[in-house]
Amino acid sequence: MKIIETSLSGCKVIEPAVFGDERGFFFETWNAARFAEHGLPTAFVQSNVSSSAKGVLRGLHYQWPRPQGKLVSVLEGEVYDVAVDIRRGSPTFGQWAAVVLSADNKKQFWIPEGFAHGFAVLSERALFSYLCTDVYVKEHDAGIRWNDADIAVDWPISAPTLSAKDEAAPFLKDIAEDRLPVYQP
Repeated sequence: MKIIETSLSGCKVIEPAVFGDERGFFFETWNAARFAEHGLPTAFVQSNVSSSAKGVLRGLHYQWPRPQGKLVSVLEGEVYDVAVDIRRGSPTFGQWAAVVLSADNKKQFWIPEGFAHGFAVLSERALFSYLCTDVYVKEHDAGIRWNDADIAVDWPISAPTLSAKDEAAPFLKDIAEDRLPVYQP
């Protein structure tokens, strides 16, 4: 397994060792001992899968005050996956990092607690997997507008298909400070 640091402290791209031949392939998606060696989470409490069509953008989502760390990957198709640092006091507050995740490249993206997350579907359909460090709590569900100019994510699609919730999400500057996580170096 290869770990690639991003510009955001804590966010990491994981490239698993893939073993394949004419029959197909095999790789580990998670191994507690190997993850612990790299400072990655060793316990997940919820697993989710979503399916989305080309042009769908989901995000930018987070949960507060019960934040979720997410280990994300794509089982089918391809997405442009984004993490945004929303930790008050962080030296990279409001900055983002992105990676293309696909069934072909088998990369994973670790997004720690304190970050907003979203993705845009590049293929005809994408099957997306999330392993979460805390359970989903509807009352703590929150989001930031996908096209917030202060964050300026360089999305690869200009007119995405959005949910009503994502369309109406607030801009980061309009979110009360007590509704954002705090940076802890």
